[in-house]
Amino acid sequence: MSAWPRPPSASLPQRVAAPPLRSRTVFAAAHVVADPRADVSPDGPVAVDWDATLAFRRHLWRHGLGVAEAMDTAQRGMGLDWPGAAELIRRSAAEARAVDGRIACGVGTDQLASPAAGLPPTAGLDEVRRAYEEQLALAEDCGAQAILMASRALAATARGPDDYLTTYDGLLRQASAPVILHWLGPMFDPALAGYWGTQDLDAATDTFLEVVAAHPGKVDGVKISLLDAGREIALRRRLPDGVRCYTGDDFHYPELIAGDDHGFSHALLGVFDPLAAVAARAVRALDGGDTEAYHDLLDPTVALARHLFEPPTRYYKTGVVLLAWLAGHQDHFTMVGGLQSARSLPHLVRAHQLADALSLFPDPDLATYRMRSLLKVYGVTP
Repeated sequence: MSAWPRPPSASLPQRVAAPPLRSRTVFAAAHVVADPRADVSPDGPVAVDWDATLAFRRHLWRHGLGVAEAMDTAQRGMGLDWPGAAELIRRSAAEARAVDGRIACGVGTDQLASPAAGLPPTAGLDEVRRAYEEQLALAEDCGAQAILMASRALAATARGPDDYLTTYDGLLRQASAPVILHWLGPMFDPALAGYWGTQDLDAATDTFLEVVAAHPGKVDGVKISLLDAGREIALRRRLPDGVRCYTGDDFHYPELIAGDDHGFSHALLGVFDPLAAVAARAVRALDGGDTEAYHDLLDPTVALARHLFEPPTRYYKTGVVLLAWLAGHQDHFTMVGGLQSARSLPHLVRAHQLADALSLFPDPDLATYRMRSLLKVYGVTP
């Protein structure tokens, strides 16, 4: 038994209080809360504080947002291994049923991961397909919508666009309900460079859309995370009727969600983890037709988002977890895999300043106290 005293378990789940958002479908990709008491190494099995992790998902549901589970924001492939992700999916899906919250879960191939190369040297397309199928079956068995994530193993194995078409064709034929297809750019994960079989983004877009068009009724939507608003808008306008575009652009989300005369994007965003309350208020303004209020609420958050997601973008999770700690959603600033060290102290200080200016902290005094305590740990006098 652990020598560390444990806080009381989170209270029993209550049903979601806030009504769902009407004009847009909005998911927040949620972070995981590490267990700081666990005696684990950065490359060992993941240790999650399940009470705090599920409590944070209830926070998102209470604001009327959906939860995108076991995604990049949850450190998938950057500390969270497949056994940990599988347990996260099981627990979060059960919690969603208990509180009537919306959930979609990431389906990938990280069973094949190796520290050196991302997949075993002998892995081929059949192994990639079977890994995807295992994860798809788990998500569906748990009652969650599946998000077919971009796969490092597929990127390393595929010889061209046809291998992507074949792989996704098999998966979509097996899916029992419409899925979300996820295109994650190399700024979020360098191992995904050349996804869809080419470095040419125009050609990659054509292959991506070919997958969607070949499976009517099997694709609920596509999540685009390329940090290129113009490219997302152009792709959005080419989607078949009934297929949603979920923006994953953490730089341009206010304009993309607001849309134009030709359409708009829904949202599946990591930045909505710290911005849940303001994002929900902004989209409810859109629900009521008040575009001006929407922009007044959401536009000022872009400076914080651009700071959190500045290069190297894949380390944005560190700032997200910092803000969760400062906001009182967890009682420590520790991350699985030791990723709390992935951003510099000046970066973290600036994140606090920008978030405080947006009044994101329910208790600003607590946030200030915790930030000062972090400075002292670094040997810096506040």
